[in-house]
Amino acid sequence: MADEKKTLKQREGADWAQQMWLWPLEATRLALDNYAQWFADQKPAPTCAPDQPSLAWTTPNAVVLQLQSMRLRAFSRGNATQPPVLVCAPYALHGALIADFAPGHSLVEALQKDGVNRIYVPDWCSATPEMGNLSIDNYLAELNVAIDEIGAPVDLIGLCQGGWLSLVYAARFPGKVRRLVLAGAPVDISTPSDLSKMVAALPQPAFEQMVRQGDGIVSGEHMLRIWNKPFSQQDVEAVLQRNLGDGSNEASVLLDRFARWDRATLDLPGAYYLEVTEQIFRQNLIAKGRFVALGRRIDLSEVRVPVFLLAGEDDIVVPRDQAFATARLLGTQPAWLERACEPCGHLSLFMGRKALNHSWWRISRWLQADIGDAAGARISA
Repeated sequence: MADEKKTLKQREGADWAQQMWLWPLEATRLALDNYAQWFADQKPAPTCAPDQPSLAWTTPNAVVLQLQSMRLRAFSRGNATQPPVLVCAPYALHGALIADFAPGHSLVEALQKDGVNRIYVPDWCSATPEMGNLSIDNYLAELNVAIDEIGAPVDLIGLCQGGWLSLVYAARFPGKVRRLVLAGAPVDISTPSDLSKMVAALPQPAFEQMVRQGDGIVSGEHMLRIWNKPFSQQDVEAVLQRNLGDGSNEASVLLDRFARWDRATLDLPGAYYLEVTEQIFRQNLIAKGRFVALGRRIDLSEVRVPVFLLAGEDDIVVPRDQAFATARLLGTQPAWLERACEPCGHLSLFMGRKALNHSWWRISRWLQADIGDAAGARISA
């Protein structure tokens, strides 16, 4: 009985943490009445140019390219002949630091530990007023510039909404992607989730009104204020998959860092936000084969590279069935398709100690394996 109660509490904590991921949708419902006045009281947002993150990155890196949408960070060491790996974090409430959160909770660190040495992360910029009209095409185009800078082909790792962006890129530029990892990635929204249900419950004009009231920008800070659901130590423990109640300095540092990470929000361009809510989450255009990227219709059956799908058993944002449903849309041969499911929620897929030590170990080995036949494609747990 005690174990059952503990499991229930852990899942309740995980549910809270995952609800953070739904912020743009829930906040839209709550924010419309007071959004315009709040924006009128704010000073213009800073540009992306100064490299002054509110939290230091965990793993040593260097900014190798500065674009309007991102700073491209290089986490390269050791073997420079390895295929480059680009980790595409979601462009949502929080920044790309989710891929390098803290020691023992860093995807970049885990990949390096397991022998993946050439890693790049687009560090997405908070939208400024002049960025309000940037669209999905703009972000795909600058991702393409970054990959050209790195040198194609690359191995693409897409986290959450960075997953659908990575998949669309792989379909649009098939010769530039060697392998593809989709972790907790929403693609086929016909398989229901809390995220897709929440979008469906709100009319598109509500999203449009919020963007108009924000003068073309969706404010992350304001969304976080409206959400304003305090997290507990238990919530953080569920995400990071570790006990933080021992009073140690390490536990205190992690709790403080998580709180600061939570407060460090990104603003989104209104045009991009509206396209994502309408085309990706309402019309399901990617899965239906009707999404147009940089002038070309995207057909996922033309994606034939090796693909690894990672899901969370307790993920309410992108449930396991939705994450794995992507497989049937691809042209990848069965011998080149891998799946793994972790007993965790959404954020734990990218930050959880157990997930990083288990499934991401498999993914690291898979990225380095000789995938020429069925035997080469299979990496044991």
